[in-house]
Formats: sequence, C-alpha cells, structure tokens
Amino acid sequence: MIYLDYQATTPLAPEARAAMLPWLAGPGEAGFANPHSPHRYGRAAAAAVEVARAQVAALLPPGGRVVFTSGATEAINLALVGFGAKKLAVSAIEHAAVLDTARFLDPDVAVLPVNGEGLVDPDVAVPQGTDLVAVMQVNNEIGTVQPVDTLVHRAKNMGALFLCDAVQGAGKIAAPEGADLIAISAHKLYGPKGIGALWVRNGVQLAPLIHGGGQEGGLRSGTLSPALCAGFGAAAALCTSLSKTDRSHVERLWEKALALFEGWTLNGSADARWHGNLNLRLPGMDVSRLLSECRNIAFSAGSACASGSGRPSHVLRALGLSDRDSKSAIRIGFGRYTGDDELEQAAAAINAAARAQGVI
Repeated sequence: MIYLDYQATTPLAPEARAAMLPWLAGPGEAGFANPHSPHRYGRAAAAAVEVARAQVAALLPPGGRVVFTSGATEAINLALVGFGAKKLAVSAIEHAAVLDTARFLDPDVAVLPVNGEGLVDPDVAVPQGTDLVAVMQVNNEIGTVQPVDTLVHRAKNMGALFLCDAVQGAGKIAAPEGADLIAISAHKLYGPKGIGALWVRNGVQLAPLIHGGGQEGGLRSGTLSPALCAGFGAAAALCTSLSKTDRSHVERLWEKALALFEGWTLNGSADARWHGNLNLRLPGMDVSRLLSECRNIAFSAGSACASGSGRPSHVLRALGLSDRDSKSAIRIGFGRYTGDDELEQAAAAINAAARAQGVI
C-alpha cells in the first residue's frame, strides 16, 4: 500500500511508539500504574504525563495551559460548550466538530464565507454581540491557511474569544499566537490516536464537560493514559526538532506532485496553503470508480469524517463549486514518511485510471 492520506491520520512515529511501550506494562512491571495514585509507581507515571504536557506545550503559545483530552473533537466541545458561548461566528469551511457543535449551541450561528481560494476575508463582517469566533488554522480538506492573526485581532476588538482548530497546522507551522483556545490532535502529527489537547489561555474560564474525579485541573475528569500522553509528547518533540527538514521535504514533494498531476485543477489557494495537501479535480471524473481502481493507494475524496456520506463537500461548495465539480475532487496528502518513488507510482496509477475514464 502507498499511503497518501496524511490529513486523515499520520503514521505513528517510531520514536513515539518507543516512548509509549514502557507505559504499556504487564504484571510485575511498574509502568501500568495509575498516574493519579499517590504511591511511587503512580508518581512515576504522573511525571511521564507532565513531561509529555511540556513537550506538547512547546508547540503552543506561552501564557496558557495544556488540557489533555481524548482528541480534538472533545477539545473543541470543551472550548465551545465549556465557555458557554451564546452567539457564535464560525467559518464556512470548519471541520464538522466545530460546525455541528456551534449549530447545536447557537442555531443562528453566523457562518463566515470564504472566497474562491478557500480563504476567509480578513475584513469579513462579524455580527455585533458575537462572544466567540472560531476559524481553523489549516483546512483539513484543501489545506488553505487562514488569516488567523488578523481575525484574532478583530475578535479581540469586539470583546469576543477566539477558538482555533489547529489540528492540521500543529507541528507544521507556527501556532496562532493570539488565540484564546487552541485544539490539537496527536494522530495528525505522528502521535497515537485517542488523545488530543485543548490549550487554554491564562484567565479564560471554562466549565467541565466531563465530571468525576476532577483530573486535569478539574476540566476533564478521568484517568489519563501515560502511554498515550508519552506518545503524544514524543511526537510533539519530534515536530519541534524536525520542523525544518519536515517542511523542506514537503515542499519538494509538493513541487513534484504539481508536475506529476499536470492538467488537474487545484482546489484552493496554491500559496496560502500547507503544501502537504493536494486537493485536485477533473471535470466529469467518477471518484468512486477511481478509488476502486486504485485500491492499493490510500487517498481520499475529502474528509475522513464525512467519507461514505455521499454528500458533496461543504468545503468545496463554499468555494463556489457545483455539486458535480465537488464530487470530482480527490485529496492527496503526504508528509515525513512519504518517499519520492511512492508519490511517482501513485500519480502514475491515478492518472492511468483517470485516462481510462476519458477525463484526461
């Protein structure tokens, strides 16, 4: 299999796996201890959790705290529900975790449009009285990087908090410095599934979603997994130490991919974009047939969370594409562990399958 679906999930870094193993211990070993227990083994597990917390925090701005969650969806819910926002404004291309939660809380939520490049206008009208604005850093379907810094400034001027879904950007580009709440996920930056985090700026007050033992400073009750925390921390530390090589590798693959898929139409801005995301379309292409004929290549027709729904992508529709054009798009994602030969072989197979449909 050639794996080109890095927006859905990234491979687990070997270093992250190695960091997890001591905490997946069995009988007679110390690593299985509960990190909330007061004995020596529990304190050792708790220390591992705090090391991981510091490693994750290094990806995020100063002046806040990291609250571990089960993933970014829980982190986003904790931010939106925990803050108790009454009037929300969110971008039209947010992940369902933001859009659906915002609509649940505020049926009249203001949806901020994007242009044909997939970008929110920095001067977009935000309704007066809005108390929380949510705009993602990097879109999961088309990879566009939003003008978060400008939008944060506007939110602050109107007295609103700013939530940023930084799932696709964390560990790849600089954190959104001005945000009040930032959600991230371990498995999008070469860590394990089942753990994420919400960064909360100092002074921001939230109510817990999950009640019980009062763990995570009273914001998220439940026993933490030292193994998941350690894997998350190790993956975050790698993103810090390998940031330059990761970026240069992705940029080189991006240039190669553009040449390999010449003749396809790129969805979203080519410049204001994370270049590990290549969202392309061909008029009249049957994407289901393409995926079937290229079954040894892992790529997608959009967000993994919406796969199989049969609905056109809300992100592509927000760009102004018709339902038909939206359904003719594929997403190719690559990153740290993608080889040049893998990208070349995948492009050859995908192009061959498209030619067989007569759309190239």
